[in-house]
Amino acid sequence: MVPELSFQDHIATIMLRRPGVANRLAPEDLSVLIQHLGQVNARDDIRVLLLRAEGKYFCSGFDISEVGNSQNQGSSFGEMVDAFEQCRAVTVAVVHGGVYGGATDMALACDFRVGGPAAEMFMPAARLGLHFYQGGLERYVSRLGLDVAKRLFLTCEKLDSSEMKACGFLTQLVPEGELEAAVQGLAGTLATMAPLPLFGMKKHLNRIARQQHVGAEIDADVQRTIRSDDLREGGAAWREKRAPKFTGR
Repeated sequence: MVPELSFQDHIATIMLRRPGVANRLAPEDLSVLIQHLGQVNARDDIRVLLLRAEGKYFCSGFDISEVGNSQNQGSSFGEMVDAFEQCRAVTVAVVHGGVYGGATDMALACDFRVGGPAAEMFMPAARLGLHFYQGGLERYVSRLGLDVAKRLFLTCEKLDSSEMKACGFLTQLVPEGELEAAVQGLAGTLATMAPLPLFGMKKHLNRIARQQHVGAEIDADVQRTIRSDDLREGGAAWREKRAPKFTGR
């Protein structure tokens, strides 16, 4: 079954739904995921996107038997992953189990990767005879560093959850039975933030990591928040010791 998109309050969820094949992605899933992300971007009220999966595994990547259909213009695997990185909402990958191949890049494209003890990963491209695409190589290097990227791509080494946290793949590793509470806590925290700086700083931090930032655009977003109703609301809420009510204006 293709990935499912749902909304609740300020949080969207994309659910991978092929547990029988470790949530392996098929060619038709790529355009569906891109469309889902477009719907999330079109919703002004959505501040957080959770990427989740059914069953034991998080995702086993793209179906290797269909790799020839992973590079179609407009619905390529790399374009799908880039769409996750460029999503306006803050994205959280819930890595409850194994994540393999191209799915590791999909998770890396998310802003947060929260995992439990059953998480593990490996990137078998070299073992399969496949050269990874440019965007994925850049993401590995910018997020994990050159040495870790070489270790994972060139040796196809499998990492357990503690090693995933140590190398930076997981932004948070939680004990058995605490994953759901940690995810809900993080999502709830993010959903209370003022949208203008939340979205703006996410966007510019990603650009800084790729050395693609433009100072004038950062300054424009700074000035936009200075003129915003939300900044005045945030200050008033701080003085009055109450929760702010942000509107994104």
